[in-house]
Amino acid sequence: MPLKIGDPAPDFKLNAATGEKQEEFALSAHRGKNVVILFYALDFTPV
Repeated sequence: MPLKIGDPAPDFKLNAATGEKQEEFALSAHRGKNVVILFYALDFTPV
């Protein structure tokens, strides 16, 4: 499903590692806030 500029991002959930614990991140929990999502490939892996 393509999005157009200005469309709201679809909701999703993912596991997030913050320090020592694992947490679930849900985009819907941050509605109305500025959110930056970064997907980082592991070091020394071909991308």
